[in-house]
Amino acid sequence: MSVAMSPLDQLAELAKTAEECGFHSIALPDSLFYSEQVSAEYPYTPDGSRMWDAETPWVDPLVAAASMGAVTSQIRFYTSVMKLGPRNPVLLARQLASVCTLTGDRFGLGVGLGWAPEEFEWCGAPYAKRGARVDEMIEIIRRILDGGMTEYHGRFFDFDRLQISPAPGARMPIYIGGHTEPALKRAARVGDGWASAMMKLSELRETMDRLGELRAAYDRADEPFEIQAVCIDRFGLDGFREQAEAGITDAITVPWMFDGHGFDAPIEAKKDSIRKFAAEVIEQL
Repeated sequence: MSVAMSPLDQLAELAKTAEECGFHSIALPDSLFYSEQVSAEYPYTPDGSRMWDAETPWVDPLVAAASMGAVTSQIRFYTSVMKLGPRNPVLLARQLASVCTLTGDRFGLGVGLGWAPEEFEWCGAPYAKRGARVDEMIEIIRRILDGGMTEYHGRFFDFDRLQISPAPGARMPIYIGGHTEPALKRAARVGDGWASAMMKLSELRETMDRLGELRAAYDRADEPFEIQAVCIDRFGLDGFREQAEAGITDAITVPWMFDGHGFDAPIEAKKDSIRKFAAEVIEQL
């Protein structure tokens, strides 16, 4: 279940209700800031426009996961997806270790490069060569979260031996977002799964076929691999069954939107929609 763009004072109740109703996980969006002007098009809408404005509520997804984790005991959380490129990997590893520990290892990291040059430049990171930089960042985060002393001497990042404690008690999964060939190769090569933006089921099938080819090429075909998808043309019990049969392991949904409620709908209306979705879909699958 996604809680994207919901009022922040609703998050705890949404998490508790989702857990009570049998949802497996909560997907958390990421936005660093809203720049008045942006020098690149948003890649996941037909016209390149953003689906939100300057007043849309956002919360840091790691803070949200820790907050919602404190009022739940079983439901998992993951970013869908965090913009990795503008961030510092050592500082981020510190934050990730904390949220994994505070949630009892109920957290997964979904990552993308980031699409807006302003988010990179105004956070002190170069936009150029962002793909290669993110490859190093993922390796650094993995090493630090494995625990113990580690060092790194790469093309973009360099540090001597350090340790962050406590490390997560279990391996934190990393999911790779993006629809481009380099993103799919990154997911197949180093990811524990792939995260989609909004796609039709036919497009998801084609992408999953390509991921299968790439994972075989990287000799990872037999390893567990999650598919977290936002499918825009298959709904209802039959639609979600079709998604599962296609190989989607985590269908990202916003239950209240099926009932005509917007992102800012009252909390009780959203909770009613969560319960309705659970009764009509989750309990029937």
